Amino acid sequence: MVDLQKEIKYVKGVGPNRALLLNRLGIYTLKDLITYYPRTHEDRSIPKNIIDLLHGEEALIEAMPVSRMSEIRIRKNFTMYKLIVRDETGTCQITWYNQPYLKTIFKTGHMYRFFGKVNRKYKTTDIVSPVFDEVGNSKNTGKIIPIYPTTYNLPQNTLRKIIETGLSEVDEKLEDTLPKYLTDKYKLCNLNTAIKQIHFPDNFEKFNIARKRLVFEELLSMQLALLSLKSKVTTELDGISLDKNVKMSEMIDRLPFKLTKAQLKVLEEIDNDLEDVKPMNRLLQGDVGSRKDCCSFNCNI
Repeated sequence: MVDLQKEIKYVKGVGPNRALLLNRLGIYTLKDLITYYPRTHEDRSIPKNIIDLLHGEEALIEAMPVSRMSEIRIRKNFTMYKLIVRDETGTCQITWYNQPYLKTIFKTGHMYRFFGKVNRKYKTTDIVSPVFDEVGNSKNTGKIIPIYPTTYNLPQNTLRKIIETGLSEVDEKLEDTLPKYLTDKYKLCNLNTAIKQIHFPDNFEKFNIARKRLVFEELLSMQLALLSLKSKVTTELDGISLDKNVKMSEMIDRLPFKLTKAQLKVLEEIDNDLEDVKPMNRLLQGDVGSRKDCCSFNCNI
């Protein structure tokens, strides 16, 4: 059985310094880590042709460098690096700033994937500061990528890798928290599958299946907690029992209008509840024009 309460600093790749950054996100244990769900996902699995790129969109391309990377010094401590790449439909300019290590990364004749925001003006297509992989490597591209809420000094790639490591520790070892008859009745996937696919889904269909399972469990837990609270109020707490000889009829008779049969029925139920030792928790509501402002209330006595 996996220890979900293991301190986060003992997860491989974390350590004391990163643990402090994770603590800022409310992540203190292995359980906190694997249930720190993405806020969204980016689909970096389907490449577009360069000719079909649209200005302002985020897109993935597969292309080959056609020349060595150029280095342009704009001013002191500010350098631009440009790489020209080509696919079967056209050419695209890739731009980074202040990243000199990139000069030795790319090789002509090799295919790479680039994912980033497209800047298209006139006849020039540019992608600025994209993430990239050589084709055959799917670290940053070629799949659906989770995007997490994060904090300063904890990049997405680092957080993603830590969560990936945490998931590998609990792989297929989580005990399902829902009984089988519920998962069968509502066609829900098991917990291990849901946790894996909510972070790193194979496709959006499996993501939706995982999300359905986790949302169902969350709502069920909330409903059970409310039922437990209601049971405690009605069985363990004593209310104020009013005198059975005190009736509402005198007050009703003084009203300048006649109540409907439905209103009289509800008032009779309220009267009975007030005479009981159990606390009453009731919301009386009615249609527009039903004079509910004269007799409706929400009380717990």
